Amino acid sequence: MRILRLAEEARAFSRSARAGGETVALVPTMGYLHEGHLSLVRLARRRASRVMATIFVNPLQFGPREDLSRYPRDFDRDRSLLEREGVDALFAPEVEEMYPAGACTRVVVEGPLTEGLCGARRPGHFAGVATVVAKLFALSEPDVAVFGQKDAQQAAVIRRMTRDLNLPVEIVVAPIVREADGLAMSSRNVYLNAEERSQAVVLSQALASAQASFETGERRTAALLEIARRVIASAPLARLDYAEIVDAETFLPAEQVSSPSLLALAVHFGSTRLIDNTVLQPDREA
Repeated sequence: MRILRLAEEARAFSRSARAGGETVALVPTMGYLHEGHLSLVRLARRRASRVMATIFVNPLQFGPREDLSRYPRDFDRDRSLLEREGVDALFAPEVEEMYPAGACTRVVVEGPLTEGLCGARRPGHFAGVATVVAKLFALSEPDVAVFGQKDAQQAAVIRRMTRDLNLPVEIVVAPIVREADGLAMSSRNVYLNAEERSQAVVLSQALASAQASFETGERRTAALLEIARRVIASAPLARLDYAEIVDAETFLPAEQVSSPSLLALAVHFGSTRLIDNTVLQPDREA
């Protein structure tokens, strides 16, 4: 596996592969990899002949009171995991390489995709995400880029940005990977103490309870959200940030689930904020 540190190295890797008739899949990450990330790599391998992963803790997507300085990092471990998965190249630039002195350009996706859910709680977050992903696309020139469904709003923002800017990249979204007890895998799970970790399963339990009610015919968003909120409230250490249902395409709220809709949760355990979601599919009715 090649380790790439410079922008021109990333571009040269992809152009060389394409000159040889190969395709390139990109898997952007912020490192501290877990099985969820590795599932993205495996999907990327199925979609292209060459795979480039990135590790870059992007300062633009962290707010002033968020966890940039303590975000978990273990480059040697990450490199070993990616080598084991057969990744061809790892692009791991320094901040100065991605954002040279004086850089003042941002990519902003406006409208409902970024105004609600995490966008409302983390001002500027999705501008940071869109900016770094646009730069990674420009540098790596991939045919395919793979993201995870756990960050459903992020994936929707990237898909819209790619479409609006006419970028020649296919966006693929992989299913959420969960721990044995249902907790969605996340690099931030390492922040949880033992008691917080045991209670964090209420996120997936809340989603499952609302999903079960939906599958028996409940379509009122208020009723489904009340079910989810009750489950979250059963965990003494849980502090609900939001529980919302929005249209899976437009991210607009609705009183009834009449089209594929995202049930999304954000919950704090101490200083750790976890997110999770599921898609409600009314067209799957019996």
